[in-house]
Amino acid sequence: MAMKLQDPTLLKTQCYIAGQWQDPQANSTTPIHFAVHNPANGELLAQVTNASSHDAEQAIIAAHDALPQWSALTAKERAGHLRDWFNLIMAHKADLALLMTSEQGKPLAEAEAEIAYAASFIEWFAEEAKRIYGDIIPTNTDNKRLLTIKQPVGVVAAITPWNFPSAMLTRKAAPALAAGCTFVVKPAAETPLSALALVALAERAGIPPGVINVVVGEDSAALGEVLATHSKVRKITFTGSTRVGKILLRQAAQSVKRVSMELGGNAPVLVFEDADIEKAVAGVIASKYRNAGQTCICINRVLVHKNIKEQFIQRLVEQVNTLQIGLGTRAGVDIGPLITHQAVQRVHALVVDALADGANALTGAHTFLTDELADKDLDPNQFYPPTILDNVSLDSAVVNEEIFGPVTPLLTFSTTDEAIALANATEYGLAAYIYTSDTTKAWRISEALEYGMVGVNEVGITSEVIPFGGVKESGLGREGSKYGIDEYLETKYICMGLN
Repeated sequence: MAMKLQDPTLLKTQCYIAGQWQDPQANSTTPIHFAVHNPANGELLAQVTNASSHDAEQAIIAAHDALPQWSALTAKERAGHLRDWFNLIMAHKADLALLMTSEQGKPLAEAEAEIAYAASFIEWFAEEAKRIYGDIIPTNTDNKRLLTIKQPVGVVAAITPWNFPSAMLTRKAAPALAAGCTFVVKPAAETPLSALALVALAERAGIPPGVINVVVGEDSAALGEVLATHSKVRKITFTGSTRVGKILLRQAAQSVKRVSMELGGNAPVLVFEDADIEKAVAGVIASKYRNAGQTCICINRVLVHKNIKEQFIQRLVEQVNTLQIGLGTRAGVDIGPLITHQAVQRVHALVVDALADGANALTGAHTFLTDELADKDLDPNQFYPPTILDNVSLDSAVVNEEIFGPVTPLLTFSTTDEAIALANATEYGLAAYIYTSDTTKAWRISEALEYGMVGVNEVGITSEVIPFGGVKESGLGREGSKYGIDEYLETKYICMGLN
């Protein structure tokens, strides 16, 4: 393996259950290990233990057993452990970023930014742990006193995705642990090394055995079903596709679990006639092509006013043609591989479908990158070029589905009402973006858009201090901010009778 970590002990390949790194229970029908590869070149990174349903159940039991002791700690004590975890992550940022780029593919600068972003949730919720307040309710009679307290939900199960393997873990684990819950996470099989390294640092931070547990395995459906249906799990939190989210919601309903779902997106950007075109083009590129377009809030559709379309397109094509494709650890690379060959095929199928419906490609739109990548020891089947499609039909799948690749479909509008209608014409409602110099217009449109998050003249909308989440089929609940910890708390009402 070519990865050269400053601290090689961060490369973990086993499940972490009840404070022990362990291989899974032997299963005659399932291989004990599975391979993790670098998606850019197919390099074998590690053989990782392949957890079974039994291992998931053992992790839940460990979390349940650890719950009384962890929840009994003072908020300040829990905050201290989280602060120590944060410090260790920041101290090992370079190694964690290298692990992520190696198994996920994103450019190293993006990986380093994600590690800092991941750590920020731990720092934030370490402080929020000390601000979980109840209320005194004005009494309705003289011989009663009424109050509420906040208590942890209990055991939390989390399922995290491969596109942001570190940040999506900490955005769930940090508020759960801060609230006094214990935690079981099943990371994506494509990117388990990032999760295991983070938990190794949690162990070093003194977080007690059983408080945080990790099960890694290829059988996502079986492991997910255990987490969503087990009676000792009181909340499940998931980031991933809407299709899988609906399955987990049905399973969680059997025991009426609390749920948080951060699901698919179909983010539009509305570029109005009075927009700063240079700023809008820069925003589209920063959002659309980050992580090779594999983000849930990246711009999926560009809606541009007809009067500035040609000028906008000219600048967009010029800028997109400067983007460099390649291995994420190499300097100057803007776009890494897609996560699997199947992902490349799916993205190309969306492009082919759009072209058949009358769209025309202004750049990209092909799968064979052999000439560009042959001298770089990369697998051309894993990469897709940054693509721009014009004259796209409203009925095309590339407009109506989450692309999850570096493809930008362009649509035009004439009026504000038309732009809003086009933007809202989707079952998704995670993020949307607006470019305009008219503040009044920005307010009105922000309120009219059916999305949980709106960026006005800005695409860098995420941080630990904001409530991340969507509406419609993009999910339930909010992550981050002061609202994020409420997802892991129950409100208990107490009525005290007086003599």
